[in-house]
Amino acid sequence: MEAKPEAGPGATRPGGRTARVRAAVLRAAGDVLAEEGFAHLDLADVARRAEVGKTTVYRRWGTVTGLVTDLLLDMAQQSVPRTETGSLLGDLTANARLVWRTLADPRQGALFRAVIAAATCDAKAAEALHGFYAVRVEEWAPCVEQAAARGEVPRGTDPHEVIRAVSAPLYYRLLTTAVPLDEAAADRAATAAAVAARAGVYVRPRSRRGP
Repeated sequence: MEAKPEAGPGATRPGGRTARVRAAVLRAAGDVLAEEGFAHLDLADVARRAEVGKTTVYRRWGTVTGLVTDLLLDMAQQSVPRTETGSLLGDLTANARLVWRTLADPRQGALFRAVIAAATCDAKAAEALHGFYAVRVEEWAPCVEQAAARGEVPRGTDPHEVIRAVSAPLYYRLLTTAVPLDEAAADRAATAAAVAARAGVYVRPRSRRGP
C-alpha cells in the first residue's frame, strides 16, 4: 500500500469551496511553473490567475516553496497507480512508459524541469521534490518484490534502486539533450533495468539486508 506523506501547507479535506480554491491555486501554480519557471512564481500572480483572494493564498501557503510542496503532494496523490502485468519486464515497461508520457507532455515536462531546476538552489524545493519521488518509488517498489518472490531476481534485490534505474535514463535525456523522449527510449530503460536486476546488480550488500 502506498505510504502517504504527511499533509503539507495548504492540504485540505476534499469537497466544497476549500477544495475548489486549492485546485484552482495549484492549477495556476503549475501553469506558471510550466510557462515561466520557478523564478517567476509569485503568490500574488497565482492568486490573480486562480481568481481567488491574495490573502487566502498567503494565509494558506505562506511561501512559494510551501505552494510548490503542496503542488507536488497533489501530483503524487493523483499519479496513475502501479500496473501489475505478472512479469518484471512488463511492470518496469509500464513504469517507464508512464514516466515517458509525463515528461514528454509539453506542460508536465516543462513543470518538472522547472521544479528540478529550483531544487538545485532551493532547499525547500529540493525537499518537496524528494518527497514526491519517494511516494512514486514506494508505489512501484512492490513490482520488484513480487519479482523476487517469483524468482525473477535474486533475493536481496533493492526494489527502490531498480525503480530509480528505470527512470534515470529518461530524466538524463530530458535534462541534458534536445532529443525528444519516445516510447523506444522508455522501453530500453525498462529492459536495461530488468536485465541488470536479474544479473544481481541491485542486490543490497549483506550489511544492509534485514533479517
